Amino acid sequence: MLNILPSTEEIFKEAAKLFVAAANEAIDQKGYFTVALTGGSSPEGLYRLLSEDQYKKQIDWSKVLIFWGDERWVPLDNELSNARMSQESLLKNVPVLPTHVFPMFKENVEPEDFAVSYNTLLKEKLGDDGAMDLILLGMGGDGHTASLFPGTAVLEEKEKWVAAYYLDAQQMYRITLTAPFLNKAMRIIVLTFGDAKAEALKEVLKGEYNPSRYPSQLLNPTEGELLFLVDEKAAKYLNGNI
Repeated sequence: MLNILPSTEEIFKEAAKLFVAAANEAIDQKGYFTVALTGGSSPEGLYRLLSEDQYKKQIDWSKVLIFWGDERWVPLDNELSNARMSQESLLKNVPVLPTHVFPMFKENVEPEDFAVSYNTLLKEKLGDDGAMDLILLGMGGDGHTASLFPGTAVLEEKEKWVAAYYLDAQQMYRITLTAPFLNKAMRIIVLTFGDAKAEALKEVLKGEYNPSRYPSQLLNPTEGELLFLVDEKAAKYLNGNI
């Protein structure tokens, strides 16, 4: 569940290795690989690493389907867009098929309506069980993951796979995979590093169960694996592996 590494560079190397292994396992078993990317600053180093030949050439990208774990409701060319960051650091550098890339935004559509259509899309691509092969996530200093923020109503969602809501603290709409869907995944990898994450990481992994305050505690795959890849700074309040 927890792997403490000495640096962010080592986190990215381990995550890249696991990404390649998950992709090849899925492609060997069923002919395609489904992955949800994460946004923010945490994964950019991983995406650039996956773009390098030593990793890129190990994957048949024509059989990879790309989704996202969450998104700010902004156009795809906006600097705040998770899809834009992923495109610039990874997708434009690998031979993934454009028809296999499913960003969480569409012009001239209300976010709540788009969440419904994305939910339908996931069922079409994944089937009713909805088990994605790999979901990459980060964790904020407040313990949020994806767009599951402390104190928000989306934390109580039990049925929908995708939800959109207005986040007052940021004065913008967010769209996110929900906890019930995340927990269907075969593998979840959470990338967490830096002193600013240390307190929240301790509470998420060792504190009293209080997902309204620390939403990352909702991560609990029903049949899959959950792994936190963290650096020593983020793990400074932890003692050994968990």
